[in-house]
Amino acid sequence: MKVLILAAGRGERLRPFTDSTPKPLLQVGGRPLIEHIISNLSDAGFNEFIVNLSHLGEKIQAHLGDGSQLGVQIDYSCEENGALETGGGIFQALPLLGTEPFMVVNGDVATDFPFSSLRNCLDGLAHLVLVGNPPHHPQGDFALEGGQVMVEGVPKHTFSGIGVYRPELFAGCQPGRFPLAPLLREAMAKKSVSGQIHKGFWMDIGTIERLRELDEHLTNSCVKVLAQEAPINATHPTGDY
Repeated sequence: MKVLILAAGRGERLRPFTDSTPKPLLQVGGRPLIEHIISNLSDAGFNEFIVNLSHLGEKIQAHLGDGSQLGVQIDYSCEENGALETGGGIFQALPLLGTEPFMVVNGDVATDFPFSSLRNCLDGLAHLVLVGNPPHHPQGDFALEGGQVMVEGVPKHTFSGIGVYRPELFAGCQPGRFPLAPLLREAMAKKSVSGQIHKGFWMDIGTIERLRELDEHLTNSCVKVLAQEAPINATHPTGDY
């Protein structure tokens, strides 16, 4: 199964760090966040990656190269006229992803989720990993009932940014900028989206405050999250300042 890592976002809430360093290259535990994600996936047996690029994408490509230094293969989907949102970014990358189901992972998450569990999870058009609602998103996104992800229902859980999709989910889409959520909601109405809840560690690194939270977690926890080496510099997380 190929893996698409979404790395095209601007990272507005992490400015000024992301003015010169793309968010996936911010340092966590002594290494760029995206390296940890790739290493974790590689440990789970995944070795073919596509990374979508936009903001400062040339820096990501220069850093990762073809992936050989990490023991994997990396191709790139370049969004040259600005980020295409999640739906548009996945759609553009489809020629690189092929005709089989593929995994998509946000390039700004830290988690101990067992990625190998997703190898044979897909019966419908999509399978989503849901997590408990973090303080900054208490309303959640979707409900889970009988293994099916639903738009309505209680309780609601937060979409983790980890999912498996069939290319057919994007049938009828046109090139350009568009979100993923409407496609998922349409598939949910047809009971074509399964899901699971991850009760372990998960955090989206969307703000400087959350970088500091991750720093505290890595410092004080014995749980392996991505790869625990050394705490990040929460004041200057890129290590470049």
